[in-house]
Amino acid sequence: MKIRNFYAVSIVLIMVVACGTPSFPAPDPTAVSTFTSVPTDAPTATLETPLSSQSLTLTSIPFSESKDGPVYALTAQIPQLQGSDDPRVAAFNARLNELVQNEIDRFRQDILANQPVAPIAFGNAFDMTYALIGQRGDVWSIKFDAYFNYDGAAHPGSYSVALNYDLAQGRELALDDLFLHGVNHLQTIADYCKAELSTRDIAFEMFQDGANPTPVNYRNWNLSDEGLVIAFDAYQVAPYAAGPQIVVIPYAELMRLASPQSALRFFNP
Repeated sequence: MKIRNFYAVSIVLIMVVACGTPSFPAPDPTAVSTFTSVPTDAPTATLETPLSSQSLTLTSIPFSESKDGPVYALTAQIPQLQGSDDPRVAAFNARLNELVQNEIDRFRQDILANQPVAPIAFGNAFDMTYALIGQRGDVWSIKFDAYFNYDGAAHPGSYSVALNYDLAQGRELALDDLFLHGVNHLQTIADYCKAELSTRDIAFEMFQDGANPTPVNYRNWNLSDEGLVIAFDAYQVAPYAAGPQIVVIPYAELMRLASPQSALRFFNP
């Protein structure tokens, strides 16, 4: 599993220059845009072969924008599927573009509303990258990583956004979709994560609430060949210096709770 973070180096340089000045709050990760489903009267396609057998390629569309007054630079890589004109592929691509653009818009609006025209140091910066964490059948699991710096902040910040999508059904997946109705899957996931995090030298005992079994704490999850990937942003389960934390839960720990019709069947056949 490779998480792309080529922009991190430039942000560290900004951190060094800006150290000691007041920091601005990080973007609220719970405010990530919600999925808007395709209308029921949208065109559909009946294919002779399933989507999973088509030649689909995940490519990157670069985004770049800069401005003076206030000074900012916005960059991103937007994933897009190529190789099919199926409406479900078009809807998936629209959702991917919407997710990235919404994060860019949120940062830009915050800068324009709160930052002075003249730069304090090097200006404001935002970059979003992504990694394909897992893809089996028609299920695509993508993790986005955003890196940002507010001009004059004490240090840069980062956060992650996960998107799990069933291309055959044409819809985004929720964590609840993986499990049987009525089971307390969040408690099982939280118990595993807490046990794992407590073994790390990250001062987890001071941040345990960030791993409590609540939907907001486990909003960032992905499906990989190794297991269910849980991403915790910086400050959530450890201090800033420890950085973001990743926990991979083997599917064997979850299958007794899993719905037999869920996307887990592709990753744990």
